[in-house]
Amino acid sequence: MIYLGRNGYLKGRMKHRGDWMTRDQNGVKFDLHTHHERCGHARGKIRDYIEAAIENGLSVIGIADHSPYFSYEEDQAFPKIAMAKSEFPLYVKEVLELKQAYSGKIEVLLGIESDFFPEHVDKYRTCFERYPFDYIIGSVHQVDGVSIFNKRRWKGMTEEQKVKTKETYYQLIEESARSGMFQILGHIDAMKGFYPSFSSIQTKAVEQTLKIIGENELAIEINTSGKTKDVGGWYPSDDILELAKHYGVKLTFGSDAHDPYRVGDEFNLVKKRLKEIGFKEWCYFRNKERVIVPL
Repeated sequence: MIYLGRNGYLKGRMKHRGDWMTRDQNGVKFDLHTHHERCGHARGKIRDYIEAAIENGLSVIGIADHSPYFSYEEDQAFPKIAMAKSEFPLYVKEVLELKQAYSGKIEVLLGIESDFFPEHVDKYRTCFERYPFDYIIGSVHQVDGVSIFNKRRWKGMTEEQKVKTKETYYQLIEESARSGMFQILGHIDAMKGFYPSFSSIQTKAVEQTLKIIGENELAIEINTSGKTKDVGGWYPSDDILELAKHYGVKLTFGSDAHDPYRVGDEFNLVKKRLKEIGFKEWCYFRNKERVIVPL
């Protein structure tokens, strides 16, 4: 593995899990999870998020809007949820143009947030392979055909049914980790967003899933958008982060900004908390290679 020192000079080869480049970049501030108006429920253009990142002192900004629903015949099956299929190549083109335009000011990364549907993995994979993504975030947004943010699903459920639902959620996340399609798994306990009691549902599925994520050398994001939901905190919770540390799971940061003002939101607070838990580093991705950043 190539290891680059703080000044960017080659220092030789260094063993690390996986064949990914590492680079020591103390002080790098990054955000890999931002959206924009194409998805239909975010505000602002891509350039607005890049400008906000510069204003907030970021060195790296990743654009990762919601991918189209490729398995539907309609061009834009859900206009308030994800971009149209016809917009997808235009999205990639715009990000790549802005990457060049802002070169020397900030590093712009091409990402995408993909829903995970096990039955459609091959279709999604084929669509993504056509483009030079720096990373792909895999996120589970539906369980049993219902949005994870639909708090009405829990009404009238028995404790056994709640456990089953949570286990199904983590089974899907586990399958996404095994798919080989993603570098990052998004907001892995976001089902608590509008149902905070989700965290207290007891099951061993959470630990099993983190074990699988660690074995597959994926990163999970610390996603600060939970503060905009009823739960009022980050994804994932501290107890999940402690398990992630135990299983060697890598970490990255994403604000999940749907408004430019939230770019990099609470980056320094997250960094401080991760140090308290005992983490030493986190990462971002370039050309699907992990770039290590010391905490």
